[in-house]
Amino acid sequence: MSNPVKLAAIGLAAVVIAACSGTSSTNSVLPTAGGLSQMSVTHGGGVAMDLSHVHVMGTVANHIVAGAHPDIQLNYYGGPVEPPGVVYVVYWGFGKSGSDPSGEQKYLTNFLKGVGGSKWENINSQYYQKVGSKKTFIKNNTGMLKGTWVDKSAIPTAPSDAQIQAEAQKAMAHFGFNKNASYVVATSHSHNSPGFGSSYCAYHGASNGSKGIISYTNLPYMTDAGANCGESFINPGSKGLLDGVSIVEGHEFAESRTDPQPPTAWYNPSYGEIGDICAWMKPPAGNIKLSTGTFAVQGLFDNKKSACEISGP
Repeated sequence: MSNPVKLAAIGLAAVVIAACSGTSSTNSVLPTAGGLSQMSVTHGGGVAMDLSHVHVMGTVANHIVAGAHPDIQLNYYGGPVEPPGVVYVVYWGFGKSGSDPSGEQKYLTNFLKGVGGSKWENINSQYYQKVGSKKTFIKNNTGMLKGTWVDKSAIPTAPSDAQIQAEAQKAMAHFGFNKNASYVVATSHSHNSPGFGSSYCAYHGASNGSKGIISYTNLPYMTDAGANCGESFINPGSKGLLDGVSIVEGHEFAESRTDPQPPTAWYNPSYGEIGDICAWMKPPAGNIKLSTGTFAVQGLFDNKKSACEISGP
């Protein structure tokens, strides 16, 4: 690659964040193989937040410049992928006055409605899962968004990971169990998990419930973090207000498809998952045109080209 590889932050210095009004929290994040973070947060009331089992996307300020590595490859470690590409979104705490001042719900819904079948999404189609001798490749289908739901129930000011997982399981009960689905928990304005905007922009992981294991994403209210989570990263001024919403969810959706139970499927022990290698790299990050509008996205790692791209092989 002609541009330096920018890796989403995996090793972050210990920081102190405000999790709840009048209280403080301490984050310690250490690097581990496969890009998993080791983050432990304690905030108001002594509620612990353990992120040692998830894969985080670092902020613009916390990404790592790793240099040019044309020999990078994502390796397959035998775990499942999500071949059909199904996504559900629960908008937790939305629907109330002041819960969505930036209009993130409509923008995110339109992005996920249109992304299936796009050239950007086609990058994922080179990756597969293997059971015995049979390979099943990821498909680039249209209509990947299968449902959205506004959950108006009470949402904590700073949801812990356990609470995010519980909401993902609640969404699974609402939509139905699908082992090939990504269940996205999008939280409303000013109701973001500790560490958001200072240590990470979002994360994904696997949650084990009564029906089986599901892939879930914690997607905070992106514009609350401003430029540190992508506001105006591609488009200047007010036109770029929501850039980070599609950049970050696009990152997490691609990683949920290629490594839904991290780190068991496609990743690189040094550089992370399909989105990490290309995180906050401009170019190739840019706008893509879908049937539902124009959206900012980051590049995804193309194993065939050993490069970050926004158009599939």
